[in-house]
Amino acid sequence: NPPIFPVIYDTDCRDVLIVQINPINIPEVPRTTNEIFDRINTLSFNSSLMREMRAIYFITSLIEKGELDSSKHKHTFIHTIDAEEVMAKLSASSKMNLDMEFLQYLFNIGREKAGEFLTNHFDKIGRQSSTDLVAKFF
Repeated sequence: NPPIFPVIYDTDCRDVLIVQINPINIPEVPRTTNEIFDRINTLSFNSSLMREMRAIYFITSLIEKGELDSSKHKHTFIHTIDAEEVMAKLSASSKMNLDMEFLQYLFNIGREKAGEFLTNHFDKIGRQSSTDLVAKFF
């Protein structure tokens, strides 16, 4: 994952949209060697994102409580687009799949999820987060 803090502090925009391709919650317990390596990959990839989201939540909660000066610290609104239920079913090897039919499948999922995001959360952009950071990242 690219770091998110430069996007927050090096721009005037208060909104950050995260398009999450790695699932956070995978209900199945890995049993085979490949499944265990896939899970390690997923955890490693998500660890920096989760750490940053927790830090953003901490800073935001301090701003909302008045314990940090909002003129010196940016109140950031976090939005996410994900397809966890679909992505959790894919193995790590799918990241190397360049088959056009598979890529079109992923593209269509992304377009569908982006449409759902806009339908459900467009009115929140610039005003509030559409992602519950505690529910998603804690």
